Amino acid sequence: MMLEVNDVVTAYGKIEALKGVSLSVDPGRITCLLGPNGAGKTTLMYTIAGILRPRRGSVRFDGAELVGETADRVVSRGIALVPENRLVFPHMSVAENLAAGAYLRRDRAAIASDIEALLARFPVLKERRAQQAGTLSGGEQQMLAVARALMSRPRLLMMDEPSMGLAPLIVEQIFAIVEELNRDGITIFMVEQNAHMALKVAHKFFLMEQGKVTFAGAPGDVAEDDVIQRAYLGSAKAR
Repeated sequence: MMLEVNDVVTAYGKIEALKGVSLSVDPGRITCLLGPNGAGKTTLMYTIAGILRPRRGSVRFDGAELVGETADRVVSRGIALVPENRLVFPHMSVAENLAAGAYLRRDRAAIASDIEALLARFPVLKERRAQQAGTLSGGEQQMLAVARALMSRPRLLMMDEPSMGLAPLIVEQIFAIVEELNRDGITIFMVEQNAHMALKVAHKFFLMEQGKVTFAGAPGDVAEDDVIQRAYLGSAKAR
């Protein structure tokens, strides 16, 4: 496995948001984490990314322990996070946001080349390269958040709710981008509320409820209707 999470407990004060979470992400695959709101999905992403430190447990990437590493060290190891709600830098231009994604790199010529390659990959961003990110539409900001994360040249791209708040047509475009990135060799670990779309692209998925992983499988292992009901409502049908 590329990423192995074992018995992770993360808390906010006395409240445990993750209660012994274990899961794995295979290299070269798309893995989706589904579950109702408040299940702990974003907390898990932040824990893997080094933004939160767990009280207990192990997070290993390519066999190396990440617990105790700072967020920038996690990025330098090859993991990038596209956060929930995009969180672009609103008063910086599109090009400046992309450059910010390469803040750990020192290869200036390669950084400039990567910016141009990503602008070519996302033509709508190329048209708006000098525009402030805060003036972009939600879909454009999501594309910018993905492109900014790619500037660190990650081998594992973590995406937290990439379809949140977007129109259906834009959601389809975002998932097409996910599949394209995966075909290019990037491993994807994605938290997603749109279970129907997630199951269309995932090679493996996990269900999380109340801070615990309660099911793991491949699309088709369980009837999609049961998975979707449980992902949204926490129903026990998919057990």
